[in-house]
Order: sequence, then structure tokens, then C-alpha cells
Amino acid sequence: MRELVGLDLPLGPRLLDEIRRAHEAGDAVTVLDQRLSQVRRAELLDIVAPTILVDETGERRRWPGRPVEDGDGAVVVTSGSSGVPKAAVLTWNALSASAHLTTTALDRGRAQVWNACLPATHIGGFAVVIRGLFTGADVVFGDPSLPQDARRQGATHVAVVRTQLHRYDFSDYDVVLLGGGRPPEHRPANVVTTWGMTETGSGVVYDGRPLDGVRLAEVEGEIWVSSPTLLRCYRHGPAPFVHGPDGSSGWLPTGDGGRVVDGHLEIFGRLGYVITTGGEKVWPEDLELHLSTIEGVRDVAVVGEDDPEWGQRVVAVVVSETPLSDLVERCRDIAEERIGPWAKPKRVLTMSDIPRTANGKIRRDELARRVSQLPRSAE
Repeated sequence: MRELVGLDLPLGPRLLDEIRRAHEAGDAVTVLDQRLSQVRRAELLDIVAPTILVDETGERRRWPGRPVEDGDGAVVVTSGSSGVPKAAVLTWNALSASAHLTTTALDRGRAQVWNACLPATHIGGFAVVIRGLFTGADVVFGDPSLPQDARRQGATHVAVVRTQLHRYDFSDYDVVLLGGGRPPEHRPANVVTTWGMTETGSGVVYDGRPLDGVRLAEVEGEIWVSSPTLLRCYRHGPAPFVHGPDGSSGWLPTGDGGRVVDGHLEIFGRLGYVITTGGEKVWPEDLELHLSTIEGVRDVAVVGEDDPEWGQRVVAVVVSETPLSDLVERCRDIAEERIGPWAKPKRVLTMSDIPRTANGKIRRDELARRVSQLPRSAE
């Protein structure tokens, strides 16, 4: 059994040093999100269950967690459409495979220097950092709020989400790896779109084509994947592996709807209703639970709507006799307190009722239709 080291550190060289230290010791790491509210931080510490915590002072202290298996490399928090957080366990071998597959696929004839500007708490940002561990690529840790500036520090490659692509000029980069939701229809020539998830150890499909060793299948409208980069298990249970269409084991049903035509992947969207806003994920059921605690709220539902800058934006629909002007800030405050700033609704609307099925489930398609009929300025 091995230690799971919780890294309570900001994005920077020290983070890479601690990951390298754990790798050399045969331990695993989990990167803690310093942006989280104290409530959410405590919840996630219970889920990932580290055995050691390392903070910015350099102190290493024991934590009442659980060890990991030999070969495990990272525990990365993810979640399904139910909003219940999960933690994927990725082996060092899977992480190494991801790093090398990416390096090969994005070779542009010169040494790769990666700009790390995404949070390492998510698999996309974590994957950038560990490329410096496994491939020998240099990693530049610039100002995450000014990702275009790292180009002057020699960065040739960068991974971004749609919001960053919308806001900043990345034209001087060799490659801009774009994830975090559906890409815009029109994008610069140096942008490579990526599809993947925490369970696949970061992106495994670039511009619709699977990386070497990655196999895809469409089964009843759902995309299944087989890859050397897949998770080993979840922190609290096994991964939902199945036998694939070819009869082999170790395939992962992803929960994404789409199709595979002549080896090319087309994603239609999440089979659930996860909202991806600025590269961050907001699960409606999770946010609804917190918004429902606001005094005067009789019913509430959360839906995403398309947005040219954010990809999607969060809309809260509330049934309440409280004046809307009073509800808006309350909804935004509790979203930030219980989850984080990205969960704050961009719009808060009131309706006389929430469309539900006979057994009480929200009819989210109908709710989205109603919301789409309201002016964007309405609150």
C-alpha cells in the first residue's frame, strides 16, 4: 500500500516538484482546489481521502485518509450527471501513456514547451503539468489570467477552455489544445479540439480522431472507449467497465451521446444535463439542492443555455413569492459559498411552476424550452 499525498498548492513549479517526488517514492497525489468554499473542500477531502497533506509552507502532516494501491498515480475528482462527486484513480502507467500519446500527436517538429494555465485540480490542467514529468517537455508557469504572455517565455503549446479562447490571442502558439465543452464552429488553424474526461486520463480524441491505441464504439447512442489511459477504479468503488462490441473487456461507457463514422467521433452532448461553463462543470441537481435552502424558495431548477463566451451559462428558475431583486444575489451568494464562483447563475428567473414528471422529476427539456423563449435580458 502507498500514500496518497494531498497537494494544497497553487499552480507552479513547486507543484510539479511535489508530483515528481511522489512518483519517485511510488506514492500517488491528489491536487486540492484552493478556490473551493470550506464546505465543499471538507466534502471533497472526505471523498479523495488523502493520507498526507502538503501545504505552501512545506509542512507534511498526516491526514485520516486511506492508502492507495501500488502503481496508483493520481486521484482526480470528477462527477456524473447526478451531481454526486466521484474520484477517479489513475495509475502512473496510464498517466504516462496519456503524456506520450499527446506529445506524439501534437508534434510540430520542435521541442514542446507547455504553458500551464488551467487548474491542476482538473484532469486537463493536471495532464499539462505531468507532461513535464514523463516526456521531458518544459512547462512554463506564467500568470493564469494572462495565458497569452507565456509565449514570450518560450511556450509553444497550451491547453485552454472555450472562455480563454474567446478572450485571449493565442495566434503565436504552435498548438492550442481546446477542451472543456463543445468547441466553437469557427476557430483558428492552430486550435486542436479534444474529447475526453477524467476517466480517460485527459483527452483521447483530437479533432475527432482517436489517439494511437484508443478505440471507440457507439452503442445505442452512447460512446464507449477503450484506452491505455483509462482509470483503474474510483476511490470508493470499481469502474463501470464492460465487454466491448469486439468481446474484449475493459471498455468504458462514457455517458456521452454521439456516433463514430469511419473512425471519426462526433459528440452530440452529455446524456445527462451537466452544464459546462467556462470549462468548469456545474451539476444542476447539486446547485438545486443548495438553492432550495434559501428562505422563501418553494421550488427551484437549474438549466444551462448556450453562450458564445462561456459555452454555456447557468440559469436558475425559482418558484417564490419573494421579489426577484432579492433572490438574485441570494442565489449567487449561496452558489459561490457552497460550490464555487463558477456556479453562480448568470440569470435568475421566476416561474409559476417547475415542469415535472408524475414521479416528481424535473422535465429539463421542457424547462430549457421555456427558458429559451424568455428574453436574455429578463431576470
